[in-house]
Amino acid sequence: MAFLRMPGIKVPHRKHTAAMAPIRIPAPEEVCIPLSMHIGAPAVPTVKINDKVKVGQVIAQAGNGLSVPVHASVSGTVKRFEEMNTASNKTVTAVVIQSDGLMELSEDIAVPDVTDLESFVDAVKQAGIVGLGGAAFPTWVKLNIKDASKVEEIVLNGAECEPYITSDTRTFFDRGDELVYGVETLIKYYSPKKVIIAIENNKQEAIKTARKLFAGNDKVFVQVLPSVYPQGGEKVLIYSATKKIVPEGKLPIDVGVIAINVTTVAAIARYLKTGQPLTEKCVTVDGSAVKEPKNLIVPIGTRIRDVIENAGGYKCDPAKIIMGGPMMGHTMPDENHPVMKGTNAIIALDGRDGAVPEETPCINCGSCIQRCPLRLDPPGFGKAYEMKNPEELEKLKVNLCMECGVCAYVCPAKRHLVQRNRLAKNMLREYKAKEGKNGKA
Repeated sequence: MAFLRMPGIKVPHRKHTAAMAPIRIPAPEEVCIPLSMHIGAPAVPTVKINDKVKVGQVIAQAGNGLSVPVHASVSGTVKRFEEMNTASNKTVTAVVIQSDGLMELSEDIAVPDVTDLESFVDAVKQAGIVGLGGAAFPTWVKLNIKDASKVEEIVLNGAECEPYITSDTRTFFDRGDELVYGVETLIKYYSPKKVIIAIENNKQEAIKTARKLFAGNDKVFVQVLPSVYPQGGEKVLIYSATKKIVPEGKLPIDVGVIAINVTTVAAIARYLKTGQPLTEKCVTVDGSAVKEPKNLIVPIGTRIRDVIENAGGYKCDPAKIIMGGPMMGHTMPDENHPVMKGTNAIIALDGRDGAVPEETPCINCGSCIQRCPLRLDPPGFGKAYEMKNPEELEKLKVNLCMECGVCAYVCPAKRHLVQRNRLAKNMLREYKAKEGKNGKA
């Protein structure tokens, strides 16, 4: 098992929009809603072309296994189904809805009947909620713990350690009532010893607000963490908050922990209180090419170009558009890509900030290994990948890499280490799948 330690790199905060309350944009002319916005099986469409739909209506039921339903984010007419590539280069089906501009709510929206842990987990599933910090793992799966007595701590991730992004920070200010209700519900059904709300120390107003929200609740503790990257990574966060190490191949619950994003908790509360499923996202729009950086509430499926337009457009031609943060986000090939459930930011950078540095040969300085929070070996991954040696990749534990980008950030040779790590993980995955088919794994 890799040795987990405190992360140790400083990145620019650039939290320009932290004090900006989100603005709800008008309904776009159309939305493009992928049926796979989560880790696991795609949702199965329940609508057809020319169907009329309303906000919150189910347009795709959960598939088998790890999956969640998908809901209409605008009212209007289903115009077509189209194939699109996700940021991770997967081809998925999307439902394109032409908006009628009315944003009428579906008559199917109703407060769920939740009486016990089982019905609570089912409600989270029916709401279509996934991890809203970017991972997009189906939340109902994380919460589907048969023996709730195993839960010792619930850690709420309010670290938001990447530059620019402030959409989670705004949850403390704008959705405080929902956050409190969600935490109280988690306490009701899991009876943890304590709930830890983890916030980096560069967010003093959020810390003050969280302490006020939970004043008097002796099970809830606001824990202030150093503002170092990647503090918000799940395993890093759990270690920072509890000093527990999640072993390789294990889940947080195996060490008695549930780790969940603060905005995810607020989304759960909204569904429990109103019956409104996950149909919209607060998205931070920022970067050196954006004319008016701000936080926007947008229907899921809104295309990047429509989001940028509601932030005043560009002040110069963007050299790079990133879905997510600049450390772990994905560069978009164009402005047609839609906002997905896990989208927390759109960052547009000018020619200086968006330039890709020239890669030079590795100088064997070891900086990437020294600063990796898991002490992994990115140069070793690269060599094993080039030698097409998946057994060595497994020995080096490439699958522990969380693609945080620390290695590439500190590399003086500007090596494209994260990209190689991803390719190496894909190689190992394909190898293990092949060996499994041959009965060798």
